Amino acid sequence: MKKTEGEIKAGGVLGGFMSGVLVLSLSTFAVKIIGLAYKIPMLDLLGAEGMGYFNSAYEIYALLCIIATAGLPIALSMLVSINIERGDFGALRRVYRGAMLLFAAIGTLGGAFMFAFADQLAAFIESPQAAPCIRAIAPALLAVCVSSAVRGYFQGLGNMMPTAISQLIEALGKLSLGVLFAAWALRAGYDIPNAAAFGILGLSAGTLISAIYLLILKLFRDKRDRGAELSAASQKITLDKEHGVGALIRLAIPITLSSTVLGVTKIADMALIMRRLQDIGYSAAGANVVYGSYTTLAVPIFNLLPSLITPLALAVVPRLSAALLREHDEGAEDIVRIALRISILFSMPASLAIAVYSKQILGVLFAGEGEAIAIAAPLLSALGASVFFSCLITATNAILQAYGKASVAMISMSIGAALKIGSAYILIGIDGVGAYGAPLSTLICNVLITAINFYFINKCVRGTLGIRELYLRPLLSSVMMISVSFAGYLAIERFLGSERVGFVFGALLGVVSYVFFSLLIGAVDGEDIEALPGGGRMLSVLQKLKIGNFEKT
Repeated sequence: MKKTEGEIKAGGVLGGFMSGVLVLSLSTFAVKIIGLAYKIPMLDLLGAEGMGYFNSAYEIYALLCIIATAGLPIALSMLVSINIERGDFGALRRVYRGAMLLFAAIGTLGGAFMFAFADQLAAFIESPQAAPCIRAIAPALLAVCVSSAVRGYFQGLGNMMPTAISQLIEALGKLSLGVLFAAWALRAGYDIPNAAAFGILGLSAGTLISAIYLLILKLFRDKRDRGAELSAASQKITLDKEHGVGALIRLAIPITLSSTVLGVTKIADMALIMRRLQDIGYSAAGANVVYGSYTTLAVPIFNLLPSLITPLALAVVPRLSAALLREHDEGAEDIVRIALRISILFSMPASLAIAVYSKQILGVLFAGEGEAIAIAAPLLSALGASVFFSCLITATNAILQAYGKASVAMISMSIGAALKIGSAYILIGIDGVGAYGAPLSTLICNVLITAINFYFINKCVRGTLGIRELYLRPLLSSVMMISVSFAGYLAIERFLGSERVGFVFGALLGVVSYVFFSLLIGAVDGEDIEALPGGGRMLSVLQKLKIGNFEKT
């Protein structure tokens, strides 16, 4: 191969790329575990009813948060990466300042809107008692907008550590302060809707602490880099329109719109579950219990896996943008392939595990919530198949954005969302299907979006992506893994009479067997291993042990 490809291997683009992915993935996983841990005491304190109000307010916040921050941080990271590649430090500084002003303005307006129109928003989603929660979470929008600007800046530099640490600060703040505030409110005699509002106020406090940390970190970075910026200014480097604040907005709009479509779909899904269940005979309170159980137990587990692909997407966009700027087609193709391989290797076994072990997973995480688990477990099992496609949507959207095809992602998301809403309306309203219509419509939507995205990615990437390597080998490894895992679970459960111990054993056996089968079948190759931090030494050990069939590149 040419020298450029050698430079792009583990010691070059892919090595740094995977280091950033690993750091942010570990942080995201920890954040999600903290988030699940947060829901356990909150569910004990507020019950399914209170969590219904909590989640209703959070979904509205999440939608506005997507509108405010989904596209801009990614666009900012792209421009930071491009300007670093061009050596234009003056442009870098001006783009960041413009972005921060824009982020702060959006956060202020969005937070004020949520606070002022809380009653109307609550009435729209058929949950008027959620209004106090909506007001309590409104200030978080400004804090998260400010945080997103700083995170986008550091991600463009290839430094994922500030994002990782700030996410942990935010999650720990939410856990400790949210539970503390909710418990105090109940002891003080507040009713469930207002106690839920105090609980969600902890989330606002956590985002504020995180934003303060990031601003302090950026201040120290500015002092350290002041010499480089003065040097750039003395060279009279100018900021062209192609890589300026105007470009930031142009890049952000299609990314934001595609993410907004997803947020709107979640709001529509929420309203449809509530209304259509009532259409087939559920009371308003009964529909809220189903919705509360589904969104508190099943949906967070489902979202956990795709969210772990988000670090991959955040690392892909600036790295791939810089590779395309250098016209390193080989480097760009390597990044695309490894992004898709990681997504598939991770999501395929996770989909099977969630589908098979839904009841056991919820039983371990939410012990004592028997009624809610009975409602949520079969719905989570139905969501399992969608995990694979949801992870691929995250990865493929990022790839399309880096190739300048964000409008394609927006169109595919819009088509999928329309199908999701239409199929959910029909399916949930069928007596005998009911709440199962929500996960089934999610699967239909995700399959379509994934197919459209892959069609256009194949047009962008030179050569073939390799169907056998990308899909068939991970699928075979996953099927063998879940077979061994479930057999081990049944054996231990019957021998010891403990479902929980059997599940833990089956899960550990599944992880070990998946790694073994992936190496044995060749689902993981030497290049994948070398791209990991310390991958060269790891590959040498595997070769000495004669595990797998690959040669060191």
